[in-house]
Amino acid sequence: MKVLGICSYKGTNYFGWQKQVGFVSVQSKIEECLSKVYDTQINIQGSGRTDAGVHALKQYFHYVCDKEKDLKQLTYALNKMLPDDIKILSLTQVDNDFHSRYNATKKIYEYRILLTNKDPLSYDLAYIYPMELDVELFKIALQKFEGTHNFQDFTSKEEDEGGFIRTIYNIEVIKEGDLLRVIFTGNGFMRYQIRNMIGAAINVANKKEPLEFIDKHLEDNKNREIIAYKAPASGLYLVDVIYQD
Repeated sequence: MKVLGICSYKGTNYFGWQKQVGFVSVQSKIEECLSKVYDTQINIQGSGRTDAGVHALKQYFHYVCDKEKDLKQLTYALNKMLPDDIKILSLTQVDNDFHSRYNATKKIYEYRILLTNKDPLSYDLAYIYPMELDVELFKIALQKFEGTHNFQDFTSKEEDEGGFIRTIYNIEVIKEGDLLRVIFTGNGFMRYQIRNMIGAAINVANKKEPLEFIDKHLEDNKNREIIAYKAPASGLYLVDVIYQD
């Protein structure tokens, strides 16, 4: 049987979602607990990677197993076994042709910026930004990224089968007191893409770069020049993954 899992996690203590030799990851923690329960090695496939320090409100994964179990009881058992910063939200049986990565049609991320000089309760859950920021100019800069573009200058990915082309359907900026929430909806995002877009927009909003800086790096596709501005991982959240329009 094939099982679809949804989990949430605080990524501060992990070297990202994907398991890597010598590092603690969210995937390895979940696989470790599942393998104990099933008494056999269980490997899970996530909807995509999140980097070290990045959080998730809803990360999707699937796995295949021979043994049938009560999935509600299994969810309860896994949450007793897992660290406090990882939670299984649900487990459901799905069709054998389902794939958590390849069947995804949209992904939603959120980036949080706290416009304060210090916050001991939020330092690992947002980008603490104490400098002056023109919020309206920040919004205008981010709007440049909407649509279909070549984002080769906004990712550290060495090569991409799609030619670094991605579509961002919508970018929404919500200000709640000192908190700025930036919500991205797109068909997919590459490594560091959102963090680099946020970094570029911030450096336009604080007048270190002109607005044309973003245009240049989106339109000049002949000469790849990865931008040097990357916002911290602590502010980034995978919010949801959409599997149908």
